Amino acid sequence: MPSGKLSSSAVKRSTWLGIIIVAVFAVLLLRVLYLQTVNFEKYQKKVIDQMTTESKVAADRGKIYDKNGNILATNITTYRVFISPSSIKSAQDDLEEGDTKNYYELVSKGLSEILGVEYADVYKQATEYTKYLDRTIKKKVDEETADAVCKFIDDNGLQNMIYLEAQSTRYYPYGSLASHVLGFASADGEGLYGIEYQYDEYLKGIDGYYIIARDSYGNEMPLDYASYIDAISGYNVETTIDVSIQGFLEEQIEKTVLDHKAANRACGIVIDVNTGAVLAMATSSSFDLNDPWELDSVSTETLEHSGFAKDSEEYSNLQRDLLTSMWSNKAITESYIPGSTFKIITSAMGFEEGVVKISDVCTCGGSLVFGGHKIHCHKTEGHGALTFAQGLQQSCNVWFMTLGKRIGIENYQKHVEAFGYYEKTGIDLPGEGNSIFASEMTELDLVIYSFGQNFNVTPIQHISAISAVANGGKLVTPYLVSRVTDNAGNTVYEHDTEIKRQVISEAVCETIATMLEEGVSGDGGAKNAYVAGYRVAAKTGTSEKKTAGDEGEYICSCAAFAPADDPEVAIIIVVDEPKKGYLYGSTVAAPYVGDALESILPYMGVEANYTQEELDNMAVRVSGYKGWSVSYAKRMIEQSGMRALVVGDGNVVTSQLPASGTYVEKNGATVVLYTGKEAPSENVSVPDLTGMTAAHANQTLINLGLNVKIEGTPHYLTGNEEIVVVEQSHPKGTMVAKGTVVTVTFRYIGGDDA
Repeated sequence: MPSGKLSSSAVKRSTWLGIIIVAVFAVLLLRVLYLQTVNFEKYQKKVIDQMTTESKVAADRGKIYDKNGNILATNITTYRVFISPSSIKSAQDDLEEGDTKNYYELVSKGLSEILGVEYADVYKQATEYTKYLDRTIKKKVDEETADAVCKFIDDNGLQNMIYLEAQSTRYYPYGSLASHVLGFASADGEGLYGIEYQYDEYLKGIDGYYIIARDSYGNEMPLDYASYIDAISGYNVETTIDVSIQGFLEEQIEKTVLDHKAANRACGIVIDVNTGAVLAMATSSSFDLNDPWELDSVSTETLEHSGFAKDSEEYSNLQRDLLTSMWSNKAITESYIPGSTFKIITSAMGFEEGVVKISDVCTCGGSLVFGGHKIHCHKTEGHGALTFAQGLQQSCNVWFMTLGKRIGIENYQKHVEAFGYYEKTGIDLPGEGNSIFASEMTELDLVIYSFGQNFNVTPIQHISAISAVANGGKLVTPYLVSRVTDNAGNTVYEHDTEIKRQVISEAVCETIATMLEEGVSGDGGAKNAYVAGYRVAAKTGTSEKKTAGDEGEYICSCAAFAPADDPEVAIIIVVDEPKKGYLYGSTVAAPYVGDALESILPYMGVEANYTQEELDNMAVRVSGYKGWSVSYAKRMIEQSGMRALVVGDGNVVTSQLPASGTYVEKNGATVVLYTGKEAPSENVSVPDLTGMTAAHANQTLINLGLNVKIEGTPHYLTGNEEIVVVEQSHPKGTMVAKGTVVTVTFRYIGGDDA
């Protein structure tokens, strides 16, 4: 009979089993404790993610304004049109037998016609992606087109097949204006170029979310279990750009590119010399910010004539490279040889070091031999004896090589560094380039550098340094964003004018400004930058490109500041590889600088102050004489300094040429008065005036009974044979009536250095 006592082995087994059970529960308890404490948030998120779906609500990017509050970049509501191929297939499959309706064709035809997309592309999306609920047909659809899509859906019962989704789209009201400065954002609202990229952290805002709770079967739960997190709009950015000044600059940049067939684009900058605020910055071949992926006409032509097949890798690579080049802001990213415009800086060095005076004289024989190298002046026959002021105004290389030797390598490098040429300016734009100087400067480098050749600077570096000469010697950091604010108007960031250092004395600045202004208003090489009523200090430059394949190519430029006696703005225009016309900075860049300043200065409220000579040579406005008696009209015309020619035997003026309000040059001007049944008759052939001096062109037109309106340099009456007609309003052979005004443009065609 078995004993009632447990055996020792059974006790041991039971003990071990109990220990194991306790250990297992202990491990499970510890695991639960671990999940509830250490990794609670991680696993809670997993559970929530399985119970919810989250939809992003994109934040609106902040607005970008010009300095006067004009909106440069904002957001508008557009629509994404998409289809549900899966629903289209279901609808097609559910058609009753005998029903010939074809939803694939209906949707494809309707959307292709309304949206302007290819029928084949829509049809492919509808028929080849039938497992998908969402295939985009077109983005950025405007409201009017979206309404047409909605009507198409309603008219054809396509509510479950075609959808529209409202989206916030970046919009640039001025299109291509300041495109290289503003840059653009991606479809996802990420800044890609320019200010949009540089200030993306401020502009982008914080996305919101719409969270929907679902049960274990994936069904949406009641609203009590859903939540919405508001998006926070980005901050607003206020720039220093002035849309009017930007427009003036862009107009002149595009004009010089067109007139002179620049092969490698042109660029320009207008800057407040006292604060460093950039009022305008432009690069030619601007692009539409609302469609930045569309190549400009020049790039498109290059791509089309590349010879590459459209579906080839070479074609795609070239297209990408052309886009990148088109977007590139030449004014800050590329460097160039400044040529004689750098003589402004060399002059400042010489005066600051006390090694030159205005009255110092140097004799230019056309070249200077240095270190076994014969280095020419642009005037190869030589300028003869010149004071330093004349040497600067007439851009004498021999004078500046002489000055460079006086300054010396050590002092030259010291001043180059002080003027900021060895460092980036720090302008608040991405991709700023830098200068290129010899790592070890030699005496030969020194004399060549002194007149602006064989080294590279960026346009923004150069205009910043020239602004220091204009503002009394202070090197100021250039900038484009003045303030960042939230939607309540609170300031988040504000730029303070940053003076880096004093580089030269005020007295030196005043001396150089006077010399440069006298070169424009007097007999200097920059006279094409002249603006009547304003004192402009300017210097032109023509540099030869030395890189492989560019031999014989030139860069023409002009830098100026005004008013010379109390400077407010500085401007630079750089034209890379012009092909047409007289290839000098004085002809390719200076006239366009002058034309830009002619618009900018009065716009800024700078009052014109005309000299008596300017007043005497100003064009006069022709009054209206129709209906007047012939005798009274003749008397008033002659009192204004013009001649009157009467055609017909009537006593009352019935018509006239030039028309009322027309401007003509007073000297030799004739107003033709028609009377009775007489009317203007186009019986005079306009001659070819190009290349003529002022006196010759003026007399030629007067002899034909035509009137003259002169544009360009004010020195056309000096008899200087280097001042000639380069353009006329009426082409050779045009038949016109006597009294017609022919506008002729004069340019000083003497070169600077090349």
